[in-house]
Amino acid sequence: MNVNRRSALGLGAAAVGTVLGVGTTTASAEEATAESTTAAQACGRVSRVYQRETEKSLGTWASYISVSDVDGTVVPAVDVRADVVVEAYSVNKIAVAVAVLDKVDRGLLRLDQQVEVSSAIVIRDTDGIFGLDGAYPSNVTIGHALATLLTVSDNTCVRLCGLVCPAAELNEILRGKGFVHTQVKPVANPNRFFLGTTTARETHTLLQGLVNGTLLSPASTAYLLSILRSLTAFTDGIRLNLSSAERLKVATKAGWFADGRNEAGIVFNAADKPTAFYSLFASGSFAGDQAANADNYSANHPALKARQVIGRTLVDAVARLDTANAKHPAPAYRAANGD
Repeated sequence: MNVNRRSALGLGAAAVGTVLGVGTTTASAEEATAESTTAAQACGRVSRVYQRETEKSLGTWASYISVSDVDGTVVPAVDVRADVVVEAYSVNKIAVAVAVLDKVDRGLLRLDQQVEVSSAIVIRDTDGIFGLDGAYPSNVTIGHALATLLTVSDNTCVRLCGLVCPAAELNEILRGKGFVHTQVKPVANPNRFFLGTTTARETHTLLQGLVNGTLLSPASTAYLLSILRSLTAFTDGIRLNLSSAERLKVATKAGWFADGRNEAGIVFNAADKPTAFYSLFASGSFAGDQAANADNYSANHPALKARQVIGRTLVDAVARLDTANAKHPAPAYRAANGD
């Protein structure tokens, strides 16, 4: 194993034990399905799997994963370059939504307020749905824009959010909530911006603040979590190897551009209490053919393969753990056939 002691120390105690061969065992199928009874046990499982899978995928990772204990204590499982400022890409759309909803909470905006979708504002990339519409101008509500921003990750919705929350104001709102590195990058047009930067620790803190009710009103918190837990989005990474019911236990947002392959979110236990939090930012040279990796944003990219195993482990590790956190129920999945 090509890992030195110094790099191992950045992984937390449980992972260090794995890397250095101290008091741990190799991850196995038995471990993958065993129930954890304490947060420490869950963290041990997660850190071992994280170490193994990120070594296989290569790339440079900046990550923070934690598990909440029965008394509400947050126990770190992975702490790797967690304070390094990284390109967030679409993971920062969560922060954009928080800023817009902060204005909703203060009565400055309404979810049913309409914004115009002009031909000029539509980004015609291959992500999202507005570029497929072909019928402009049209109008959508802010609520529609936020839902589309966070589910299909439509980049036109970044511009729609900028119409009601310009870059400078958005960054000021985030700084006021303590997020000095989670910032969008302004451009000449004050209503447009690149999605900017964050750190793994700040994104983790933002997710915790969301479920703890310290960022938004209860109504806006429930609204945002319902979108992030929707089955509409992001099944290539953390959620890939989960059933429909298990996917509803995960609130997640992926982000990708150039060599970046990122994902951050929350895992809820069987009682719908937020129990694990993850922020995973990976970039650089990954395993396999570099040219193929460069144009591949889907499930068979090495970084996404790593996240798939980490996701399966996280859900299994915390399913039966108890925590002092409040419940955030998700609606049961109901399939339909038209009508």
